[in-house]
Formats: sequence, structure tokens, C-alpha cells
Amino acid sequence: MSLKELSDDDLWLQMQDDLYDGQKDEVVEETKEALARGHTPQQVLSEGLVAGMDIVGADFRDGILFVPEVLMSANAMKAGMEILRPLLVETGAPRIGKMVIGTVKGDIHDIGKNLVAMMMEGAGFEVINLGVNNDAQKFIDAIREHQPEIIGMSALLTTTMPYMKVVIQALKDEGLRDDVYVMVGGAPVTESFGQAVGADAYARDAAVAVEMAKAYMARRRGEGVAA
Repeated sequence: MSLKELSDDDLWLQMQDDLYDGQKDEVVEETKEALARGHTPQQVLSEGLVAGMDIVGADFRDGILFVPEVLMSANAMKAGMEILRPLLVETGAPRIGKMVIGTVKGDIHDIGKNLVAMMMEGAGFEVINLGVNNDAQKFIDAIREHQPEIIGMSALLTTTMPYMKVVIQALKDEGLRDDVYVMVGGAPVTESFGQAVGADAYARDAAVAVEMAKAYMARRRGEGVAA
């Protein structure tokens, strides 16, 4: 059956399945087909790509999928996003906030962080992804340049986790700590560790991170917190 013969619901399901399987070319074709049917870029993003990545994220967390498969899914999502991003900008799709995210100094793991970054982007955040091995100065420079409401720090090694505290202390020293909501995550990171280093929130996975960030932005808007 060709894509054109699928109902809208089946097209979304096909897109989610192909994204799950890391079928980059198919995801690109399905993204184009959905747009050709008159769906908004925001709809294609949420019904197709983000819905698919939600399943990938959950199965990664539950040990059903492993890093190589998740990387393939992430690349398929990226290919779809390349088509949607300029359209989202053009249509002025509402940006609900801005986030700077990076893996801390000494740590070069980024699959979890990239998953969070992509799902945040899918949820309507503008995301500045600093990549891996970031010292405190890189976070500070990014905050000054981009003025985000949220920063996210990731670590996958127990030896690099304590560096999160170094970054938070540097933010205090620079007078920036009260300007940003600090989220931490990564396999060895726990809620109690997040509290101990002075973070505002700990997210156990990408889906939770998105929910927390959205809830924070809603509170911030509701309380009229100054930027």
C-alpha cells in the first residue's frame, strides 16, 4: 500500500513505526506526505515524530531498545525535523521557552542528553545543545549569550557527576543562579543527588524532563517571574 492510500491515523502510526525502526528515508517521505495533506508542521511534529520518540524513549528506559537503535531513531527524527524546522519558524509555531543543555566536563556520553534535547525541541522549546565535555565557563557563556530559562546538565559517569555542583556554584558566583531553572539527569544521577548539588529538578528520563520543563514554564508565566 502506498503512503497516499493510508488514512491520516495510519500515516501517523506508520511514521512512528518507521521512526522506531530508524528508517530515515521513510520518515522523510511520510513527513512530506503529511505536509502535502495540509497538516501543520506542529501537527506533523507532535502526531508523528514526537509521538514516535516518546515510544523510543520509554523502550530505551525499560531496556527494550539499546543505544545503537536509539541513535538510529534519533537520526530518523533529525531527518524529519530538517524538513519541519524552517516551516515551524516560518509559521511562528509558539516557542514555550529556551533551554541550554550539555554533558558536563570529563563526560563524553550524549545519547540521553540528545534524546532530551530532541524531545524538548519537539515540545516547543528552543534548544541550544552544547554537546559533551562542557566546563562551567561554557555553561555560563551560553547563558549570557542565549538567556535561557532552563539549563540541563547530564552525566553518565559517577566520576563526572560531582562536576554538576561546580557548575551550580559557578552560576552563583556569577550572579546567574536565580535566572535559570537547573535540571540534572543521566543514568547514575538520582533525585537526592540532584538536591544535594543544588539543582532545581531531577528527571529520570526524557519524557519526564519534558513534563517538568513545561510545568516550570507554566508556573513561571503564571507567577509573572521576571526573566
